[in-house]
Amino acid sequence: MKKAHANPLHQALLRILRPLARLLLRNSIPYGEFAELVKRAYVEAALEDFPGERRKPTDSGAAVKTGLTRKEVKRQRDILAGQPAGKSEILHTNRASRVVSGWVHDPTFQDIAGEPATLAFDGPQSFCELTKKYSGDMPPRSVLDELLRVGVVSAENDTGELTLKQRAYVPIGDNKEMLQIFGEDVSDLIATVDHNLVCGEGGRQPLFQRTLTYNNIPPEVMEAWRKHAAEQSQALLEQLDSWLGPQDRDVSGCLAEGSPQESVRTGVSVFYFEEAPFTEAPQPGSKRERTS
Repeated sequence: MKKAHANPLHQALLRILRPLARLLLRNSIPYGEFAELVKRAYVEAALEDFPGERRKPTDSGAAVKTGLTRKEVKRQRDILAGQPAGKSEILHTNRASRVVSGWVHDPTFQDIAGEPATLAFDGPQSFCELTKKYSGDMPPRSVLDELLRVGVVSAENDTGELTLKQRAYVPIGDNKEMLQIFGEDVSDLIATVDHNLVCGEGGRQPLFQRTLTYNNIPPEVMEAWRKHAAEQSQALLEQLDSWLGPQDRDVSGCLAEGSPQESVRTGVSVFYFEEAPFTEAPQPGSKRERTS
């Protein structure tokens, strides 16, 4: 039997779990509570992601795959059956974000140059109409207050007209929503890595996955680097959004003839990272661009 530290997957998992453990401890989540969630995830994956070839997955089969008892598999399955489907709660349906996307892409709310128009709060082609179209039953005033709070929208003092200042909604000071985003982003990254590890077996193409890393950057350039990285990353996402956004059926409002009814969730995630300074100067490193 190989030692755990010699297993590359174990080493990768430990690197993932260390910051996760820090986050859990900061939010007062004890190990037992985390372990219970891990059991549930194992059972859900065994039942949904590894179905049998000829029959529906069983508790016995899931027990064999996960190492849990059949009794524990059944208990976790019963808990899962009583929960809303996770996929229906994906944060990309965030209502404030959808309002911003509609403002950017829907010609009804654009000016003659194709840019997001300045909107009155109420009336024809107004913010209220935009909110009604893209946020469901959320009160327009509640959506506007949130967008004003995070600086995505500004309001003229004299006229009350509303201007879109940023093309992306990012929650500020909302730990609940930030934790939802954390769950979505990390889940997407791990799913991409998993795909890239096994895609060669089925002849599938790998998904794009790159990381740019330097390991010997002087602290005095960090402030400028953070600003530059944020500006360039936002510009890239806006460029990609200008291509993909109009393809979304909720924005286009139409279904192309002959197009299947199924929907695909896709996107590109960009995040910035930095580690605390080393206590000892590392050996001069070179740029690394990782590919899976």
